[in-house]
Amino acid sequence: MDIRRIKPSERSSAAVTYGNMVFLAGQVGAPGESVTAQTRAVLARIDALLAEAGTDKSRLLQATIWLADIGDFEEMNAVWNAWVVPGQPPARATSEARLATSDYKVEIIVTAAAG
Repeated sequence: MDIRRIKPSERSSAAVTYGNMVFLAGQVGAPGESVTAQTRAVLARIDALLAEAGTDKSRLLQATIWLADIGDFEEMNAVWNAWVVPGQPPARATSEARLATSDYKVEIIVTAAAG
């Protein structure tokens, strides 16, 4: 099986496909924006990367969400719930974490099955 790296940089790839699996790197939104705006931006980036990998959010297997402040859980969830495919949510974990900069409020990483 071939490994395909999507948008590789010196440090990491935005996504990697292997066999029938698609692994995305952690995605963040615009620094300093609200949790809602950052979550929307992250989910749009996830949609684009999944499409580039030949799949979509209906094939999500797992999601890990880090919030800089767990108090933002409901605000992030409002955006997530409107985005996720009804009846097809992935396994998911959400926790509070110190992100790369204090301007980031949410980071999401997903794994999906290839299309």
